[in-house]
Amino acid sequence: MARTVTLKGGPLALAGSALKVGDKAPDATLRKDLVSDMRLSATKGTRVFSVVPSLDTPVCAAQAKRFQQEIGSLPGVTVYIISTDLPVAQKRFCGAEGIDPERLVPLSDHKDTDFGLKYGTLIPDLRIECRAVFVVDGNNVIRYAEYVPEVADHPNYDAILAAIRAC
Repeated sequence: MARTVTLKGGPLALAGSALKVGDKAPDATLRKDLVSDMRLSATKGTRVFSVVPSLDTPVCAAQAKRFQQEIGSLPGVTVYIISTDLPVAQKRFCGAEGIDPERLVPLSDHKDTDFGLKYGTLIPDLRIECRAVFVVDGNNVIRYAEYVPEVADHPNYDAILAAIRAC
């Protein structure tokens, strides 16, 4: 059975398989900037992969800002904002919104959608990611996985924060 999400009620197919709590977090290659790649296997500690369709939309911007607010009370946690936006657009967004790129690290899946395919977040028809959040512990095990059914809705921040604190 095909996996889908909706955008304003209209169904959109997702590529890849859904990940669940207890799965090993797949490695994926993303772009830090226009020329530098970053492998998720190079990241350490408790990590949050905050996946958004585009930072240039109100809900995605609000999601990034919410994690920016919460990150101060979460020592040792790094949040990665993942989208198919170009790295220059991500950098511009972070600068305009006062996002600290050392604690809320933007990563682009634009080049080859490696993350979207491995994490099951790619909407191939639009070449964007669905809204999703993964909390990964220091042993590289997924402790929280949420694929938001309606792309325009927010994730469950309370459940995400509880999962982070339990790591």
